[in-house]
Amino acid sequence: MQTQTPLQRHEAPRGNLAEQVYATLKSELHDFLLVPGDRFSEAELGLRLGVSRTPVREALFRLRNEGFLDVESKSGWYVKPVDFARLDMLYDLRIVLESASVARLAQRETDPSELEALKTAWLVPAAERLADPRDVGELDERFHATLVQAAGNAEIARVHQDVTDRIRIVRRLDFTRPDRIDATYQEHAKILRAVIQRKTDQAQLLLKSHIEQSKAEVRKITLHALHEARLRQGRARP
Repeated sequence: MQTQTPLQRHEAPRGNLAEQVYATLKSELHDFLLVPGDRFSEAELGLRLGVSRTPVREALFRLRNEGFLDVESKSGWYVKPVDFARLDMLYDLRIVLESASVARLAQRETDPSELEALKTAWLVPAAERLADPRDVGELDERFHATLVQAAGNAEIARVHQDVTDRIRIVRRLDFTRPDRIDATYQEHAKILRAVIQRKTDQAQLLLKSHIEQSKAEVRKITLHALHEARLRQGRARP
């Protein structure tokens, strides 16, 4: 008897199914269960996930718009190669946007309320730090997004959110090692203290160093994860 997939165990409106398919595929991309070069059809995915082709197609086109997948008329869908040059540009754009936001924060006479939440999350003893990579990844995103939002420029925040969405899969690989989680807590604490103390130049320097280090680590981890994924695929072939 065929085992039911999570998407088969309960019925949901078509829009919700498309969201579930999207989340499942993005998780598989994140975990390198789907790797660059993998090819598949809408029918194959629908059969594997136990849903019709319509929510599958919606999810696939959403992932294509985000730059993870593409489709060819004759050979179907495929996972695009990791474009490290594009990732570098997006990380550089993060530096520009977040540095500008830090400068705007320094010009405010009082600390915005958003900074209190950041202090509660990041200025904590080591024993109270999160350890789960996914939880830390989400908390890291909120740290950087909150700094930008607290600066009060909605257009900068909008562009920053778009950048965040585009690098999320590889960015969260940075929290798969305990030493990188510890480093993130320490660096965020230094950045936050510099912002609160209105030390703009120091905050910008710390922020730039933090993002550049994350970019370098993500590149190394991504290359290693791709290598391991290809080895697993090779062993799985009959």
